[in-house]
Amino acid sequence: MAIIFILIVGILIAIIVSTLSSSVKKTSDTYLYEQAQLLAKGATEYAILAAQGNDYSANCLNHINMDYQNIYDINITFHYIGNGLPASCNVLANDIVTKESNGTVIIDTKVSLKESLQHDSTPITYFRRTLQKL
Repeated sequence: MAIIFILIVGILIAIIVSTLSSSVKKTSDTYLYEQAQLLAKGATEYAILAAQGNDYSANCLNHINMDYQNIYDINITFHYIGNGLPASCNVLANDIVTKESNGTVIIDTKVSLKESLQHDSTPITYFRRTLQKL
């Protein structure tokens, strides 16, 4: 009877330890994902400022690459929509005839956990797409 009691207690302890370790990992992954979302929002705002400060009729800002505290890689790509855009632009459409749509940019922001940190947690990548009139 004592052996059965010890086995049952051992199994219960193993289940509790397993549950606690998985909830700690889930909590840390959730924190990293939420931080990636906030970084994507801030990086997109930065990209809008950079795009609006650039004269897209002469040359285009196509990419911005950053890192945040050596934890996240932030990659921003611009795709332009307009009429008469320079050849150096990432052009999505270069035949827009309406004044309202000319000079628009699609901003793709990708925030991902650095490769060196992905062995400790689940790979985390967050994408954000924004349409902005210049």
